[in-house]
Amino acid sequence: MERQVDMLIEPARVFLQQVANLLPRLGVGVVVLVAGWLLARFARFAVNKGLRAINFNVLTERAGLDGFLKQGGVEVDTVGILGLLVYWLVILAALFIAASGLGLANVTDLIARIMLFVPKVMVAVLILAFGGYFARFIGASVTTYCKNAGVRDGELLGHLAQYTVLTFIVLISLDHLGVGGEIIRYTFLIVLGGVVLALALAFGIGGQRWAAELLERWWPRRPEDK
Repeated sequence: MERQVDMLIEPARVFLQQVANLLPRLGVGVVVLVAGWLLARFARFAVNKGLRAINFNVLTERAGLDGFLKQGGVEVDTVGILGLLVYWLVILAALFIAASGLGLANVTDLIARIMLFVPKVMVAVLILAFGGYFARFIGASVTTYCKNAGVRDGELLGHLAQYTVLTFIVLISLDHLGVGGEIIRYTFLIVLGGVVLALALAFGIGGQRWAAELLERWWPRRPEDK
């Protein structure tokens, strides 16, 4: 009889022992999460204030990123997105520590993968910000040079140079994120080759007169060359 009672009590005793062992770790995990949440809010505030103090928001606005986000219905600007990424990076770090303390191996592996991806997104945003600003600088420089050199359609050439540089910047960002790198690069090369071939055919077959007029507008011949 006593053996039967012991057999019935033993599972309950083991369960209570496991709960007793789990409660301290669970309490530590809750403390870690609360501390991580407070630290994440502070980090987000510090990143927002710091980036705006160095006028990084001006750079992203001139690069066109903020306007692109507004057109997409996003209420925050690029600086706000970077602050939000830092916020979630700290939260994920707190979750990783708490899950490790509880012995949740599968959860920690998933969180670790996400944590490694978030910095890549942040670097990609920085690449787009500086690259977009550089693309606009190149476009403005080409436009100014063409106007000073007397070349017509300078704005068209400037926009063409800007969007060409911006396309390469976007490809670099996507390649950094590992989003279909080879496929995107090959697609871009195929499209670029198709555009070049189409222009070559237009110039070579049916557009000789138009090409001659366009070249004459861009680079007029001197009287002694006629």
